[in-house]
Amino acid sequence: MSKIEDFLSANEEQDIVKAIRIAEQNTSGEIRIHIEKSTKIDAFDRAMEVFHYLKMDNTKQQNGVLIYVAVEDKTFVIYGDKGINDVVPKGFWDSTKDVIQSHFKHGNFKQGLIEGVLKAGEQLKQHFPWIHGDINELPNDISKG
Repeated sequence: MSKIEDFLSANEEQDIVKAIRIAEQNTSGEIRIHIEKSTKIDAFDRAMEVFHYLKMDNTKQQNGVLIYVAVEDKTFVIYGDKGINDVVPKGFWDSTKDVIQSHFKHGNFKQGLIEGVLKAGEQLKQHFPWIHGDINELPNDISKG
């Protein structure tokens, strides 16, 4: 098995998808997770590519958040679209990254991703609350490359 297949079990993936649904239930914002083996370019640049590939830049309020993980490179990036980046408090993404990283260091990948998703969801809910008629613009599944 490759490292990407070992990174999360099917049950762990379902728990993370459930956390995404919970985080999105009170917001028009969108959260996605993308996991791949490694990247040949800078992780931030790759996260930006994946963000566009997943059409996360097509959300109505520019409020998509991607958590990108390169397993073998032992790196991850939180990439927020312009709408969310313009309103989150200074240092918010760094504090979210710290939460995820503290779990990753101990091999608790599922819990790190869940807490990162829920933390992002709180900011999305605060700045982009769900209003009647909002639809889920993007799938909640974990994409893999």
